[in-house]
Amino acid sequence: MPRIGTAEFKAEAHQQYAVLRRQGPIHRVRMADGSLGWVVVGYELAREALAHPKLSKDPEPFAEQLRASGRHILLAGSGFGGNMLMADPPEHTRLRRLVSGVFTTQAVEKLAPRVEELAHELIDSFAEQDSTDLVSSYTTPLPITVISELLGVPEDAREDLLAWTRHSMGLPSEQQRAGLLALNGYLSGLLKGKRRAPADDLLSRLIAVRDEDSGKLSDTELLGTAVILVVAGHETTVNLLGNAMVALLDHPEQARLLRENPEHIPGAVEEFLRYDPPLEITPTRFATEAFELGGRLIKAAETVTIALTSAGRDAPVEPGADPDQLDVLRKQARHAAFGHGIHYCIGAPLARLEGDIALRVLLSRLPDLAWAEPEQPVAWLPAGITRGPVRLPVAFTPAARPGRSV
Repeated sequence: MPRIGTAEFKAEAHQQYAVLRRQGPIHRVRMADGSLGWVVVGYELAREALAHPKLSKDPEPFAEQLRASGRHILLAGSGFGGNMLMADPPEHTRLRRLVSGVFTTQAVEKLAPRVEELAHELIDSFAEQDSTDLVSSYTTPLPITVISELLGVPEDAREDLLAWTRHSMGLPSEQQRAGLLALNGYLSGLLKGKRRAPADDLLSRLIAVRDEDSGKLSDTELLGTAVILVVAGHETTVNLLGNAMVALLDHPEQARLLRENPEHIPGAVEEFLRYDPPLEITPTRFATEAFELGGRLIKAAETVTIALTSAGRDAPVEPGADPDQLDVLRKQARHAAFGHGIHYCIGAPLARLEGDIALRVLLSRLPDLAWAEPEQPVAWLPAGITRGPVRLPVAFTPAARPGRSV
């Protein structure tokens, strides 16, 4: 079996995970960087591991052992900011509370008109053609524009942010480190500029929190929070939309059901998150002491990764239903795509809103959307923890902008 996280594994990820699940819910495997670690592939055990108090997100206490094993370690203060994804309580609780109000369902709903406006603008840019690559023309620019406007990131920086983020989500390597350093460096400068000239955006509000009480948010934590908001604020949604469209293009009868029943699109978003989630595996967790997980002994300092792609296909479905089948009308699609427990994705309401609007607008505007190169296999992101298509070449009947004749 190829190492988990490599391009070879990703090409047949669902088949590979199915083999592992038949053998048990947790396995000792070799990861993409060559290190040995535990991977959880079963749904119930995934939920347990995601919320386990003996699995830490903070790599600093384990840095020496990890370096000795050849792992690349990125520690806060070495050019990188500290963030809530690499923190445990009480630091995690404090950092999360500072930004949680921005991403409540009620707060996110206020963004809906702008998200819909952007969706139409992007489709307007290619609707009068007869083909496009949806990744470059739609599923990527929509989320990066939304999060950039929310945070106050200038338009001319967004292409660089995309490139740096993609590198940062890849395998531990010098390229990943360079991408993260570039992203941290740019945002550090942006934060300094907003401190001099605040604006009506989330980064300026975070700076205000930092300056009102230095005990609330250190400079390193401010930078780390900005980085994680940029990365998590768009990368997950880019791949949610991309994976959803792969599923619908492969199952045109399911796309037809959603066009005929658009009220089911919010539920279908949950099904897409179950069927092929945007994050294949979680970032590494570290055992703070020896404990048993799924009948296996996890020793202190050993690493545990949760395979969210596998967990979704193992989640309970309706009696008689097949979890390997896409069903956009499924009444309750259970999944772990946004995590579980205290690290549950803070941006989940925004991702759901964008998924709902982006798919509804696209399906209604281009009713005969189909693969432009049906004989070609999907090219997946080559390596790292994310899962999504590199390209989505599609063909369709040219459509007029709303209110215009063709």
